[in-house]
Amino acid sequence: MLAKVKSFALDGLVGYAVDAEVDINSGLPGYELVGLASTATKESKERVRSALKNSGLLYPMKKVTVNLAPADTKKEGSQFDLPIAVGILAATEQIASKRYKDYVIIGELGLDGKLRHVNGIMPLLLSAYQEGETKFIIPLDNAKEASFIEGIEVYAMERLRDVVDFLSGVEYAPGETSSFVSTCQNHGYGIDMCHVKGQSVAKRALEIAVSGGHNVLMIGPPGAGKTMLAKCVPTIMPDMSFAEAVEVTKIHSVSGILDPGVGIVTTRPFRTPHHTTTVPTLVGGGNKATPGEVSLAHNGVLFLDEMPEYSRRALETLRQPIEDRHVTVARVARSVEYPANFMLIASMNPCPCGNYGSRTQVCKCSPSQIHSYISKLSGPLMDRIDLQIEVDSIQYDEFRGKETPEASAVVKARINKVRAIQAERFKNDGIRTNAEMGSAQLEKYCALDKDGERLLEKAFEKLNLSARGTTRILKVARTIADIDGSESILAKHIAEAIQYRGLDR
Repeated sequence: MLAKVKSFALDGLVGYAVDAEVDINSGLPGYELVGLASTATKESKERVRSALKNSGLLYPMKKVTVNLAPADTKKEGSQFDLPIAVGILAATEQIASKRYKDYVIIGELGLDGKLRHVNGIMPLLLSAYQEGETKFIIPLDNAKEASFIEGIEVYAMERLRDVVDFLSGVEYAPGETSSFVSTCQNHGYGIDMCHVKGQSVAKRALEIAVSGGHNVLMIGPPGAGKTMLAKCVPTIMPDMSFAEAVEVTKIHSVSGILDPGVGIVTTRPFRTPHHTTTVPTLVGGGNKATPGEVSLAHNGVLFLDEMPEYSRRALETLRQPIEDRHVTVARVARSVEYPANFMLIASMNPCPCGNYGSRTQVCKCSPSQIHSYISKLSGPLMDRIDLQIEVDSIQYDEFRGKETPEASAVVKARINKVRAIQAERFKNDGIRTNAEMGSAQLEKYCALDKDGERLLEKAFEKLNLSARGTTRILKVARTIADIDGSESILAKHIAEAIQYRGLDR
């Protein structure tokens, strides 16, 4: 007898329908799985056999043929265990009802018949919903993640026996929908801007950067507070909308790092890969073309501490995702595109010893050593960093003073107002922030008066700026003008934006 069970598989973040076709024939007992299955998928044979036996169900002593259609696409993962098991039970009439045909079934099986967590449930269910599917059977461990998707019925089961009972007519209530707002209220950050003493210039620069979505490089001696400042950036970024949270959750779910108890990413990602990280880890890749750190930081922050210590090859691979805000991971058998719209926050010492330009310490490096150290960062990469700021060591009276710096909530409130201005400005342009402006938007929204044009021309000539570096100054100036509530970009806005090109000077 033949049975066909609906399931779904992932290609990057996009799901596609897969039918688990099970045919039971007379002959010598055997199990044949076809349809370009990966090793993990082929191993379903033993998991399904043991799960059926340990659930009090019968495994047929006949020839079992399983086809995962369409047969010309690679099937990866263990999420086909449950649909294959249901197909065997339906084909052997241990499930007499045809009810299983109404559901998309996804799940991995343990040997004891328990349903195990599956990565990528949210993108799988969203893709299936877009193709008209509204009823799903998934593992109980994935219930929280699925509960944030509206318009579908999700039946989260703990064991294979529960699935069989449900498909045989036993009634179960579908899972309830979770509130994104209430989930956000239970999660926050453990750091705040009020914990950072001094560094008023750096704080101003970070406020500008977050307001316009700009990239930042902080240059200063060890212990000046660069890392602490970077960690505060997510605390002053606007709260994620539900749409942004879903985008991030899909990536984290596919990568297997999503907290199953929460089910959705509620705070801006803050990714800080070690300087020994490889290119595939940074931008994505591997045998399964999985997302890299640039995608895991989507809608959040990618922090590179001591940037010159990263390999030149790894740093240069950042140029394309910074510019395009997405990354394409190409392998021999497949090519996958992942979003990578992140804020790059980087830090570095001004020289190998870290004391060049310090007010309190003496630098022991030669000019050639300093030049060689800074030259690890290429010109094209520096062009893509909007603000390059110097962060010096703070004085004792600043460190131990009683004055309480501004809290993140205060800075965040100002930034929200600036972001609202940009949302209104770009409502018909398909972008969110000033940093995302293209040539058309620059011409439309970044017109200069004579004084501003003259100042920008002088900076272009004296600092030997590239065209890209000049447009970055215009974008930052547009953000500074928005903070001031100015419709036009004035000369003072251009002047401040130029001051944040430290390495160009």
